[in-house]
Amino acid sequence: MNTQTMTQQQIRMTGIKILSQYMGVTETIRFLQQTETGYGDYTKERDKIIGDPSLEDLVADIKASGLNKKT
Repeated sequence: MNTQTMTQQQIRMTGIKILSQYMGVTETIRFLQQTETGYGDYTKERDKIIGDPSLEDLVADIKASGLNKKT
């Protein structure tokens, strides 16, 4: 295996294959989830979805959802 002549995709696929051989499929997926970079702008997307709620709004939402009840 000559990594000098491999494309980025070939290097990536070889790495995934080696990881899965030594770690197993599940652990390889967990590792890749930790190291993958996302895309977009989380802050802008969050602000578009959530906005800028007041503390009172947040408390009301929690109470309405039932998340504040102890089981």
